[in-house]
Amino acid sequence: MMAPLAPLAPLVRDSALVWLASGVVGVSFGAIAVAGGLPVWVPVVMSLVVYAGSAQFSAVGVLLAGGGPVAAATTGLLLNTRTLAFSLAVADIIGRGRLARLLGAHLVTDETVAFALAQQDPARRRAAFWISGLGLFAVWNLGVLAGALAGGALGDTGTWGLDAAFPAVLVALVLPALREGPAVRRSALLGAGLALAVTPAVPAGVPVLVALAGLVVYGRGGGRRTA
Repeated sequence: MMAPLAPLAPLVRDSALVWLASGVVGVSFGAIAVAGGLPVWVPVVMSLVVYAGSAQFSAVGVLLAGGGPVAAATTGLLLNTRTLAFSLAVADIIGRGRLARLLGAHLVTDETVAFALAQQDPARRRAAFWISGLGLFAVWNLGVLAGALAGGALGDTGTWGLDAAFPAVLVALVLPALREGPAVRRSALLGAGLALAVTPAVPAGVPVLVALAGLVVYGRGGGRRTA
């Protein structure tokens, strides 16, 4: 049974802060994607169907850099593998019906899982997941649509410095993970070094995939024991 409405107010309030931040990022994603040369429907449909912020940024970044759709899709899929573990963590929270599981699986993100698992009882965990998840999905897609519609008016992305926005966002997404320990930092440095080394010799998008070789150091350096 769903928790009473009054105790849910703090969940809505806390989730709203994440919704706001997500909407701002969504606007930039849609605007930069369209200003970079993609049709308006590409970021909009991607956000509805794929719905994975960091994976979307990476995939579109690969496309705008001249990479092919296979490299872009592979990069996005690899970045999203973490949601497999997230899904297992919230499987009992989402619900048992087929529709609930199908929609709930689509709403699994870092934020929805964090909100859900932070609650003390099953009813509030379920409420937190659906409140944060549905709101985040709606605001993200509205932001992407607004940014995509405005993106065509921006003109040349280089004029505004927007050609550097995708790398900057990806760096911002990675930086918090570097605090997790030396194994993560060694992996990141090795991956970055390998990507830079092969960039002149391989097609766009491939260096991102090569960088995943840095995970070898993570596994051998005890990262799996501390993760």
